[in-house]
Amino acid sequence: MFNLVLLAAKPPDWTHERFITWWRTDHAELTYRLPGLRSWRHTEVEAALEPRSEGWDGVSILGFDTEEDLRKALASPEWAEAVAQVGDMRGRRIAVLGTEREMFAG
Repeated sequence: MFNLVLLAAKPPDWTHERFITWWRTDHAELTYRLPGLRSWRHTEVEAALEPRSEGWDGVSILGFDTEEDLRKALASPEWAEAVAQVGDMRGRRIAVLGTEREMFAG
């Protein structure tokens, strides 16, 4: 699995609850449409482990079969629509790409 991992923080004038609801409803409707999307996990950040980790609201992991599939999704009209919806909401994000390896399955 090749993943796009997004760590995001809400816009300064939104509540955490509003941001999570938007991410899991309105924004999710666009995310579901991404071509080649095989899986999507979303974690609502409820607490930071330590002070240097504070200030984040959620994590999304979007899974694709290959890097090529992910790159096609990022070049798609569906991705452009999702980016346009985000617009200038002024939240923060970290976005990274990489190959997933399962390290433990209980």
